[in-house]
This record gives sequence, C-alpha cells and structure tokens, in this order.
Amino acid sequence: MRFLFELLVDFITKELPNLERQGIRLRVLGDVDGLPFAARKTLAYACSRTAKYASMDLNLALNYSGREEIIRACRLFLEAGNTAEALTSETLSAYLYTAGQPDPELVIRTSGEIRTSNFLLFQTAYSEFYFTNTLWPDFTPADLHKAIADFTARSRRFGGL
Repeated sequence: MRFLFELLVDFITKELPNLERQGIRLRVLGDVDGLPFAARKTLAYACSRTAKYASMDLNLALNYSGREEIIRACRLFLEAGNTAEALTSETLSAYLYTAGQPDPELVIRTSGEIRTSNFLLFQTAYSEFYFTNTLWPDFTPADLHKAIADFTARSRRFGGL
C-alpha cells in the first residue's frame, strides 16, 4: 500500500506544473486524514496551488466512500448551526466534497461491473449510467465516443414521468 502512495506523491509532484499551465483545479474527494503524511502534504500543496484555477476541476477520489460522504455532510451541516428544517438537497449539497460543482450527467462504469460501488451516491441521483465490459486501462477514445453517443440518444426525465 505504501508503494501506491509513493506513486501518488510522485505523480502529483510531476503533474502539478501541467495542471497550473492548463488552469486545472485539483480537488480531493475523500477522507485525506486517513492518508500517509507525505500524501496528505503533497495533495494539500497541489490543491492550494491550483485553487484559483477554473478551466476544469480534476476530482481525485482517495479514501472515498459515498455513504461516509453523506454522513460527513450531515454532520458538517448540523455543526454549522443549521436546523433539521433547513435541510434540503441544495443545502446538503453545499457540504459535499463536490460542493459548487454540477452533478455528473453521465457515469461510465468499466470492467463489466453493474453497480455504483459506493461512488457519488448523492450526486448521481439523476445521472445516466453506461456500463461496459472494457477494462479501464483498455478504455479508448472510441469507447468514450460510443458511451457519449449512447448518452445523447437517451431521453432524460430527471425523476419525472
């Protein structure tokens, strides 16, 4: 496991200049307090260096659980002095890791799995899902175009009839 976090530190350190050059904001979804010290420091530094950028958000899910995110958001909502009566989808959204970002319209699930895997449970309530047997490392631009074509052919109802 240590090796994976060393890879993460190396990758973030190497890619930070590219993120800055392209105006990309790095955001971490998950409980970073549970990560090794070097990974926490590197991520905090990269997130602070890119916080001002707005051309794109790059969300990196680490030590992430959709259920835990919802529980965390509820706790933060209450700790901020809000009442239960003030709780709405919109007010809770402000306490999620993805606060300020639009909910995903399309979620592509690779590797033949047909489940959400505890990923962005709140945010994907009205997302469209595309499932493919293709493994992530083998997912090509052609596969992406196929998923997008499938998505654009759908009639989205957002919970309506």
